[in-house]
Amino acid sequence: MGLVSAVLSGFVLALIAPWIYRIARGATGWLLAIFPLALFAYFLSYIGAVAAGDVVRVSYPWVPSLGINLSFYLDGLSLLFAFLITGIGALVLIYTGGYLKDHSHLGRFYGFILFFMASMLGVVLADNTMGLFLFWELTSVSSFLLIGFEHEKESSRAAALQALLVTALGGMALLGGFLLLNQAVGSWEISELVRQGDAIRTHSLYIPIVLLVLAGAFTKSAQFPFHFWLPSAMEAPTPVSAYLHSATMVKAGVYLLARMTPALAETALWTGTVTAVGAVTMVFGAAIAFRQSDLKLILAYSTVSALGIMMMLLGVGTAGAVQAMVVFLFGHALYKGALFMLAGAIDHEAGTRDVNRLAGLRSAMPVSAAAGLLAALSMAAVPALFGFYGKELFYESLAEDYLMPVLLFASVLTSMIFVAVAVLAGIKPFIGETTSSAKQPHEAPISLWLGPVTLAATGLVLGLWPSMVDKSALLPAIHAVLWRPVFLELALWHGLNPIFLLSMATLASGSGLFIFRSRLLRLFSWLDALRDCGPRNGYSLALAGLNAAAQAQTRVLQSGYLRYYLLIVVATATVLSGYKLLQDIESLSFGRLFDVTFYEAAPALLILLAAFMATRVRSRLAAIAALGVVGFSVALVFVLFSAPDLAMTQFSIETLTVILFVLVFYHLPRFAILSSAWTRARDTFVALTAGGLITAIMLKASGVELHPKISTYYIENSVPLAHGHNIVNVILVEFRGLDTLGEITVLAIAAVGVYALLKFWPGKTETR
Repeated sequence: MGLVSAVLSGFVLALIAPWIYRIARGATGWLLAIFPLALFAYFLSYIGAVAAGDVVRVSYPWVPSLGINLSFYLDGLSLLFAFLITGIGALVLIYTGGYLKDHSHLGRFYGFILFFMASMLGVVLADNTMGLFLFWELTSVSSFLLIGFEHEKESSRAAALQALLVTALGGMALLGGFLLLNQAVGSWEISELVRQGDAIRTHSLYIPIVLLVLAGAFTKSAQFPFHFWLPSAMEAPTPVSAYLHSATMVKAGVYLLARMTPALAETALWTGTVTAVGAVTMVFGAAIAFRQSDLKLILAYSTVSALGIMMMLLGVGTAGAVQAMVVFLFGHALYKGALFMLAGAIDHEAGTRDVNRLAGLRSAMPVSAAAGLLAALSMAAVPALFGFYGKELFYESLAEDYLMPVLLFASVLTSMIFVAVAVLAGIKPFIGETTSSAKQPHEAPISLWLGPVTLAATGLVLGLWPSMVDKSALLPAIHAVLWRPVFLELALWHGLNPIFLLSMATLASGSGLFIFRSRLLRLFSWLDALRDCGPRNGYSLALAGLNAAAQAQTRVLQSGYLRYYLLIVVATATVLSGYKLLQDIESLSFGRLFDVTFYEAAPALLILLAAFMATRVRSRLAAIAALGVVGFSVALVFVLFSAPDLAMTQFSIETLTVILFVLVFYHLPRFAILSSAWTRARDTFVALTAGGLITAIMLKASGVELHPKISTYYIENSVPLAHGHNIVNVILVEFRGLDTLGEITVLAIAAVGVYALLKFWPGKTETR
C-alpha cells in the first residue's frame, strides 16, 4: 500500500459505507474499524525508517502547466499525526456503532466520518500546498456534515454553518498565503518551502504570507477570537466531538504551523503573534471551562485552552518548547479522546451530561469509572500518567528563559484549572452519593467503553514506560519541526527539582480550585455580564448584518421584473466598459464611420428609422413590423458583405420571430402607456448610451488585430481536413461544431417554450 492509496482508499470506503451498513447492520462499526487499523499497521511499518531519519515521498503530475503535483510526504511529524488519526479513528468507528445504534442515518454517518478521516490524512501527508489546501477544505466540508448530522435541530444546523463559515474563511486566507509563498519562492512543494526559510523571511511578501497562514491556522484550531465555533460544535454527536474536536481536526492548525515553522518562524512577527494569541486562548479557554456544567462544554473549552498551549509553545519556538508541544499534543489526544467518549457514554446510560446532577456512578459503571479516573489523572498531569511529561516539559521550556515569567504564571494558572476540570469531568460523576438522573444508569456496552479504556490505559502504560514512544515516535516529529537534532528522553523521575515542585504545587492548588469551585463561581458571577460582548456575539451581529445586506440587495437586484433586470445588466455593462474605453478614447477611429457607399448606408439608415418607429408607434403589430424591418435590413447587410449563408439564416429567423410575436401579442390586451415620462427618458438614455458604447467597441475592435486572420486557415483546411467546399458550413459543423450544438440546443428549448405558449394559452384551456 502506497501513501496515495492510504489516503484515497478512505474516500472510496466512505462512498460504500452506507451499503456496508445495510448488510452488516450492528457489526458495521467493528467491520469498518479494520480499515483504519490496517492503515495504523501500515504506518507502523515505517516507524523504524523514520526514526532513523528517512522520509518517504511520492509525487504525480496533477496540473503540469502550473507545476502542481499530487505529492505526499511522510516524516516524523506526519507519521505521529497519522498514528492519531488512524488509531483513534478505529476506536471512534467502534464507539459510533454503540452510541448511534439503530439511528436511521447511521450508514450515512459512517460515510461522513470516513470521509473526514481520509481528508485529515491528506492534510498531514500532503507535500504540495495546493493538495494540502484541497484536503484542508474537505475537512471543513466533512466537519460541516458531521456537526449538522442531526439536521432536524435548528441548533445543529446553526452550529454546522458557524463552523463552516469560520473555518472556510480561514481556508481562503490560507490559500492566499500559499499563492504568495509560490510567488516568493517559486515552488508549491512544502518540502522545498521549508528549505527556503531564509529567502522567505527576507522577502517583501513575508508579512502578508505570515498573516494569511496564521489566519488559516487560528480559525481551524479555534484560537481567540475564533474560538467560539468549537464549543458550538458540541451540537454534533459525541463520536464527532471525540474525534474531530479533540484529537484530530482542531489540531490541523497546530500541524500547519509546526510544518511551516522552518519556513516562517524565528521572526518577531511570528513569535509575538503566535505566542500572544496562544497565551490568550490558553487562559481564556481554561477560565470558561471552569464555569461550565455540561460535560461536553467543559471538555470543549478545555480543548480550546489546550490548543492555545500548543500554539503558544510553537510561538516560543525554542527546542524545549517544541519538545513540550509534541509531547503535550500526543498526551492530550489520548486523555481528551477518552474523556469525550466517556461523556457520551455517561449521557447515553444516565440520560444527562450535567455534572451537577451526576454522582455515584462508579458502582453502576465500574469500567467507565476506571477509564475516567486514568484519563482525568493524565489530564491533571499526575506522575506515572503520560500527561505528566507534557506538563513537565511545558513548565521547563518556559522557565529556561528569564523573559517568560508572565507566560509561566499564566501557564501555571491554566494547569491549575486543568486539574479542577479533570476532576470535574472524569472523576466527579463516579464518586459520592448516587443522585437521581433521567435514566437508571448501568455499564455501557463494550463498544462504548472500549475506546476510553484503550486510550486511558495507553496513557498509563506510556506513562510508566515512556521509552516506548519517546525516541521512536515523538523525537522524529520534533526533528521535523526544528530541522535540527535534539535530545529527548522522557523519565518519570529527574530528582526533586523546582519544576517537579511546581508541578506538585499545581496539583494541590488545582484540587483546591475544585473543592471551592462553587464559591469561586459565585464570587466571579459578575463576569456573566460580559458574555454578550465576546466574539460569539460579534459573529452573530456580523451574520445578521450580512443577511440584512443580502436581503436589501435582493430587493433591488431581484425585483421579479424582467425590465429591471435588463436595465441593471445593460447599465452596469455600459458603465464598466465605458469607463475603460474612455481611458483609451484616442485609439478610436471615427473616420471609418463615413467611409461607406450609398448602398451600404441605405440599409443602415433603414435600420435606424425602423428602430425609431418601433419605439414611437402605438400599435403592437406596427412595432413588430418595424422590428421585422430591422431584422431584414440586417440580412441585407449580410448579403452586401458576401455572407449569403448568414443572410439566409437571418431571413428565416426574422420571419419566424415576426410570426411568433404576432401570434402571441394578438392575444394581449389593448396597447396602453403605463410608464411615466421620467421612466421613458431613463430607458431612452440607457438605450442610447449602450448603443453608442457598442458602436465604439466595434470601431475599436475593427482597428485592432492581435493575431493573423483565421480566415486563411479555414480556406486552406476546409477541404483537406473537413472534406467540404462550403467554408461557412464547414466552420459551423466541423471547426466550431460545439458552438453550433449549443445554439441548436438553445433553439430547441425555445421551440418547446413556443409550443407550450401556443398549445396552452388561456383561451384553449379546458374547463371542468
